[in-house]
Amino acid sequence: MSFSNSASFLCLLTFSLHAHTVLGADPLFHFCSTPENFTANGPYEFNLNKLTGYLYYQTPPKGFGKGSIGHYPDQTYGLALCRGDASSSDCKTCVVDAGSEIRKLCPYNKAAIIWYDNCLLKYSNDGFFGQIDNTNKFYMWNVNTVSEPVTFNGKTKELLTQLANKVRATPKLYATGEMKLGESTKLYGLVQCTRDLSSAVCKKCLDGIIGELPSCCDGKEGGRVLSGSCNFRYEIYPFVNA
Repeated sequence: MSFSNSASFLCLLTFSLHAHTVLGADPLFHFCSTPENFTANGPYEFNLNKLTGYLYYQTPPKGFGKGSIGHYPDQTYGLALCRGDASSSDCKTCVVDAGSEIRKLCPYNKAAIIWYDNCLLKYSNDGFFGQIDNTNKFYMWNVNTVSEPVTFNGKTKELLTQLANKVRATPKLYATGEMKLGESTKLYGLVQCTRDLSSAVCKKCLDGIIGELPSCCDGKEGGRVLSGSCNFRYEIYPFVNA
């Protein structure tokens, strides 16, 4: 799967300390493929429309869906993943929004990916199931910095590593946790993988992005790395739905 040149490097975004809630239906980021395009109203678009509809139906009950429609050279592969704490209704809304928005942003691209706070949706003309996607990746971080970055960075890596080890035993490949930093401060974390990955490959994916903490979020009060196969988030406030 070949994506635009911007997908070959790490795209950096920021988010405010006060952005504790989902910001409406706005996507966090997206990538469109290049140069693979399809012809309007052709067989690839027909298969893609069927696949998108299938993901709308399949994903909300379990928070994950994947499928493939058609035959070479017009076969399309896709998946949708909702955040592990998203309700079925929030998951459905997010997947529907993602499918609609990515077709507007990448109208004739054979491969595309879009992230929202509650979900991601990805499709391609290449079979990608079970493979780590390191091509499509971006960072987000809190604009505020901590007073003792070295200690805080170590605790952040420790918590996320614990969660990456924990996630292997969960069928949803999703784990959350917290760690006490002081008398009145806690660190909260989340890790998740797309469920086309095996538990071992999920762990490898998470280890890889956790290793990017110094580049992403050095000394920041909160941060994320989101790839096409796995993601993590940490904050100094609770952000996971109970």
